[in-house]
Amino acid sequence: MSHVLIVDDDSDTREALAAIIAQDGLTTALAGDLREARIQLVRQTPDVVFTDLKLPDGSGVDLFEDLDPTSGVEVIVITGHATVESAVSALKMGATDYLVKPINMQRVKAILSRLPRPGDLKAEIGTLRGELRRMGRFGLMLGSSPAMQEVYDQISRVAPTAASVMLVGESGTGKEVAAQTVHQLSLRRKHAFLAVNCGAISPNLIESEMFGHERGSFTGADRQHKGYFERANGGTLFLDEITEMPVELQVKLLRVLETGMFMRVGTTKEIETDVRLIAATNRDPEQAVVEGKLRLDLYHRLNVFPISLPPLRERGKDVELLAQAFLDELNERYGTRKHFPPAVKEMLLSYPWPGNVRELKNYVQRAHIMSSADSDATAVVPLQISIAKPSAGTAITIPFGTSLAEADRQLILATLEQCGSVKTRAAEILGISLKTLYNRLVEYGNDTKPAEGEAGDESQTVGRANV
Repeated sequence: MSHVLIVDDDSDTREALAAIIAQDGLTTALAGDLREARIQLVRQTPDVVFTDLKLPDGSGVDLFEDLDPTSGVEVIVITGHATVESAVSALKMGATDYLVKPINMQRVKAILSRLPRPGDLKAEIGTLRGELRRMGRFGLMLGSSPAMQEVYDQISRVAPTAASVMLVGESGTGKEVAAQTVHQLSLRRKHAFLAVNCGAISPNLIESEMFGHERGSFTGADRQHKGYFERANGGTLFLDEITEMPVELQVKLLRVLETGMFMRVGTTKEIETDVRLIAATNRDPEQAVVEGKLRLDLYHRLNVFPISLPPLRERGKDVELLAQAFLDELNERYGTRKHFPPAVKEMLLSYPWPGNVRELKNYVQRAHIMSSADSDATAVVPLQISIAKPSAGTAITIPFGTSLAEADRQLILATLEQCGSVKTRAAEILGISLKTLYNRLVEYGNDTKPAEGEAGDESQTVGRANV
């Protein structure tokens, strides 16, 4: 049977908590200050600790020093309305959740319902780390590079807590997958995970989508609608592209975070919700604050535990690991046995992937679709040049009187540079075979040899440039 330690200098609060906890079939021990709490810790190690932050002889967070970090003890801090920031600080130190006085007993029950049996969650995270060492997987995430190892460590620490998480990363780096992994490793995993793209909802409808509306509250509202906060009760709400949310709605979102209460559009009746928020943005959030896209107070509330997701170009051989995983999925779905030829493998490692994991997944799908039915190899399709970040120097100047051979040399080398040294793509743009390109590079003093299976028709000639 699980054991709970309640630490509070107010006897009424202690007794009320003990009564609620007993209804859940748990044993309790009571303490009025840190000294009594430490005596109780020696007598029996609890599975859960409810502690007030302000005690006669110190702060409730001082108990962290008396708890074995490997014991799996869950700590829920109790605070007054005026010291919510202290509770947020406690979450950063490792507290699982917090309660605001006067304590809402329904919220206590909700917290107890999410608590796993001793060590279950930490054991599962440990199992996932073992799986990572074997297969490069961590929950729904894939990759074994040092950059991703750091992300996994951060997720391991924050997932079991109630702390809000801010995911920052370029488009396509997998922010929603990271949010799902946090949810699956949290105490809320048995409840809903809902994802909302704040930039994809009309500004006129986003308040209704977030908080719901009553029938007849506006034109077209022919029935009651439950919003994301109501449907995600007990679970996790992922707000993608948070900087695209209208500023006036950010005020209402902040109130929900502070009070746990909201109102549907068209009513003054407050509804209680217990939701963990994970926000994400592909912008610099601090710059978004400066530009007025994100309220400073909301940023601090959401940014309790920031996690930066690395771009694919900084993840080394994770590119191969991810590409193979995407290809394995396609092979299983369509009953094929495709593999990447050497030319594709070269492109995968040399291309900078401005669209990150999303772009890589799309490329693998194109290569699989374009491959011939009677071949086990994927097609060598050209990589698309991203329009998001146009390259500088897309034109070359060739003076009058330059020989045709020299003009060809400058054109080939400039095209290769613009393609990030991806030879297959450069040959495609120039309208020559890959073998011809390699031969020209050898002539220009490059000793690079074509990889196996890359040689093409040598009879093609270089396309002329307009000079």
